[in-house]
Amino acid sequence: MTDIDDLLRQVLAKAGATAGRLLPPATAEEVAQAESLVGFGFPPVLVRLYREVANGGFGPDYQLFPLLGAGRTAVTVYREERSVTEPGGEAHWPAEVLPILDWGCGMYAAVDCRSPDGTVLVFEPNGIEGDWHRAWYVDSESLAGWLEIWLAGTGWYEEDADEDSEMWPWKTARQRLSE
Repeated sequence: MTDIDDLLRQVLAKAGATAGRLLPPATAEEVAQAESLVGFGFPPVLVRLYREVANGGFGPDYQLFPLLGAGRTAVTVYREERSVTEPGGEAHWPAEVLPILDWGCGMYAAVDCRSPDGTVLVFEPNGIEGDWHRAWYVDSESLAGWLEIWLAGTGWYEEDADEDSEMWPWKTARQRLSE
């Protein structure tokens, strides 16, 4: 079991060392406003990450979105993605899945906010036409685990990633997209 206090101290240290100047942490009011704007609550580890480390601007590659603010935020990207429907009305972004990072090329890291541990998903739409459930993968069963992988430098996105860092299809994607 992960000690979240220790994990967040390590994330803060790495974020400060790699991101340069960190954004200030989100306030309790900002988190509540973000939750109100998207219409659902966030898992406790995600709240603590934004409240105790920084309001985005750190993390793997392109770095986490801020919750709120100018430009692209977790809230604005969620609302944009949820508003997109394909011909026939099929959604490609499930409810209560908050995008936290843009990997580029249409790919996102996102947290399933229905999961108490904050399962981290990857949306990889390239080459997918319809059948959007095939674009969703589990990157980590928990946000804490995902952060540990980032701290260790062993994520699939790392240049020297080993074969054990592969993602697997998100089994509930079809059901969640049909809601």
